Amino acid sequence: MKHILPLASALFLSLAGSVFSQDTLKPLRAGIIGLDTSHVPAFTKLFNNPKADGELAGIKVVAGYPGGTDMPASKDRVAKFTEQVRGMGVEIVDSIPKLLEKVDVVLIESVDGRIHLKEAREVFKSGKLVYIDKPIAGTLPEAIALFELAKKHNVKTWSSSSSRFSPDLVPLKGNAEVGDILGVTTWGPCSYQSGTPDLFFYAIHGIESLFMLMGTGCETVSRTKGVAGDQATGTWKDGRVGTYRGIVKGKAEFGATVYGSKSIQQGGKTVSYEALCRQIGKFFRTGEPPVSEAETIEIFTFMEAADESLRQGGKPVALAEVLAKAKEEAAKLVP
Repeated sequence: MKHILPLASALFLSLAGSVFSQDTLKPLRAGIIGLDTSHVPAFTKLFNNPKADGELAGIKVVAGYPGGTDMPASKDRVAKFTEQVRGMGVEIVDSIPKLLEKVDVVLIESVDGRIHLKEAREVFKSGKLVYIDKPIAGTLPEAIALFELAKKHNVKTWSSSSSRFSPDLVPLKGNAEVGDILGVTTWGPCSYQSGTPDLFFYAIHGIESLFMLMGTGCETVSRTKGVAGDQATGTWKDGRVGTYRGIVKGKAEFGATVYGSKSIQQGGKTVSYEALCRQIGKFFRTGEPPVSEAETIEIFTFMEAADESLRQGGKPVALAEVLAKAKEEAAKLVP
């Protein structure tokens, strides 16, 4: 994935504002659970930069719990990234409870979404704010259960891909030159991990961008999967159509086309870790998630419904039906 570091866009620099100052803010100690993704050293570098400003100011990653699972993307990289952050001055601990003793706020970064619910259970009991990297969970029922547990413990949480905050994507929404958004197509690299729904692992980047632009309200989705591409098309309640194309083979890059009432424009070709971390930092200071529970649940319902569509030969599947079934399963996961 291509990223902009440092972030040059004036749009995101303006988001920092003068309200977040290194000199006036109470320092926050951050802890990271799951040291098996490149996000860990990248995020640590941003927060621990002595010149960090705006939403990044005053937040320091001080502890990390390696975690890890049998997923290749996890077990093959956890040692590497653990040593990288250890070299950046982060204390490595051997359990989540020990990490919670040392920090004020938490980032769950485990690359394997199947263990996020288990990890979050422990964090929620502490009452600490927590950001959960994508995918928020390993299944839709687990995602629903996770939010229900957060509410049970009166804890705020959220999840998102960094693609949502792309500096050349955000300006396309609410753009006077674009006008009303009548439809959107997004695309990006698409790979899969055994044990999780196809689109959860990497396609989520492009699907997050799709929903950021289209908004909520998708009613049905149909999916077609080929050797070079994986396409999911949703129909929104107002009749608009939004499509995600996963690039399985060939030249792979991120992007989006917005079909507006006044013009057609493209963006979303760059993704910024800094833009995401600024949103995380703002959340840690204000307690207000920048992405709602409702939107996150709809995104994951879209992806689960896309799987069901593929099983049914590409027939449109209603998100409402998939969500209703998932809620029944989720209820069993919340004690």
